[in-house]
Amino acid sequence: MIKKIGILTSGGDAPGMNATLIGAIRTGINLGKEMYVVYDGYKGLVDGNFVRVDKNFAIDKLATGGTVIKTARLPEFKEEKVREKAVKDLKAAGIDALIVIGGDGSYVGAKKLTEMGINCIGLPGTIDNDISSTDYTIGFDTALNTVVKAIDEIGDTMSSHHRCGVVEIMGNNCPDLTTFAGIATNADFIITKDNLIDKEELFKELRAKKEANQDHVMVLVAEKLLDTDALTKEIEANTGWVARLSVLGHIQRGGVPSAMERYNSIRMGSYAVQLHNEGIGGVCVGIVKNELKYSEIEEALKLERNKHMDLYKFHDLLK
Repeated sequence: MIKKIGILTSGGDAPGMNATLIGAIRTGINLGKEMYVVYDGYKGLVDGNFVRVDKNFAIDKLATGGTVIKTARLPEFKEEKVREKAVKDLKAAGIDALIVIGGDGSYVGAKKLTEMGINCIGLPGTIDNDISSTDYTIGFDTALNTVVKAIDEIGDTMSSHHRCGVVEIMGNNCPDLTTFAGIATNADFIITKDNLIDKEELFKELRAKKEANQDHVMVLVAEKLLDTDALTKEIEANTGWVARLSVLGHIQRGGVPSAMERYNSIRMGSYAVQLHNEGIGGVCVGIVKNELKYSEIEEALKLERNKHMDLYKFHDLLK
């Protein structure tokens, strides 16, 4: 029977992580478990930086973005000798189970720790929505709302000057933030790895919108796809539009978690502890069609990303 459970956040921070902590910690203590937090992600495991907490831990951070227990990236964790130190320290403290909140890289670490005798459950904490075993990741809803708000505000000033706004959006090779935001803001163009557009065709359509006296236009581009600064200059040189680039950057990773974010994060944190209480490990948790589900980490990592091609077709109907 598992008696002590540790929790860590790994990789990029995401709004909702603190709510996840609260859901897990309160459920664990109510089930008679000793709950521990690990500071600074996998680095904290290696450094032995874990502390026992009570039911009130992080409760004042429910409406705060980021992660109160901090996070870090530790590429060295893929080395067995580094993991062995972490396992030794955990076992010395009597901690035989972990909840790992992070992205697919964090899931790999959780899988390896499970194989070494520390029962792990992964929770999908990333704004990118690039974990295929869940419909929505922790942080995605809040980040999407942040992106939509920013696009709306950029649109206000583009409209005032009859300009073309080019907005670069995060996603780390997963274009969901760009795609969903494009629908939510009725953007003129959504450019992602799944929805590429020939430059000449783009310029042609932009010229047509200029000739039709459209008030302003918005072009959304997923990060790591192309040079958005160069694209903005090309638009200005080839279409008649005065164009301005906005790179949203890290504002997308912070901010007050939305109500739905908090609700789902608390649910997932609680569910992970309940699974540990049943002796289940080596799995990751997700929400699929609004139901909590779990799957083997190895199988989850093999799943193909949902490309949401139906959304691009829907967007075409809105043009």
